[in-house]
Amino acid sequence: MRKLVTIVAVSVILLGIASTAQHLRAQSTAAADDKAAIRALYTDWNNAFMKKDVDKIMSFYAPDMFAFDAVPPREYPTWAAYKKDFQTFLGMFPGPITSTINELNITVVGTVAYTRSIGDGTYGNADGTKAHMVVRITDVLRKSAGKWRIVQEHVSFPVDPTTGKADMLSKP
Repeated sequence: MRKLVTIVAVSVILLGIASTAQHLRAQSTAAADDKAAIRALYTDWNNAFMKKDVDKIMSFYAPDMFAFDAVPPREYPTWAAYKKDFQTFLGMFPGPITSTINELNITVVGTVAYTRSIGDGTYGNADGTKAHMVVRITDVLRKSAGKWRIVQEHVSFPVDPTTGKADMLSKP
């Protein structure tokens, strides 16, 4: 009888371990799939940005999003306000835009994710000159109906506290 109890107990433990391992593998696969989807979102966002396609850019943001951008005003509390910000900003540069998203770091926790990255852009001015800017970007994303969207964004430049001037070409 004691041998039977031991066999049953060991079997239950092994089933529990196997079930836990299977669950962890499924979570790991889901997280990898989510990270791939988020990477694709940023690739598509960047392509839309370089094309100055504001409607496409805004398709990556949730309707209830909020943003702190590197340009005034201090905050963009609505989707419509942030759309206008993009229209104004991109309208300042009639020439071509090249942009890269570097050092993209993605953390996924269930249906919420956060990212940090460095945006490096060159913007064509009307006179043919170019402006170069490097910004820091931190986003919070939410997955809803199988789709990831940005719900909060913070874009900034480092600032020299002694001069009050932004470091537009920040380096590590």
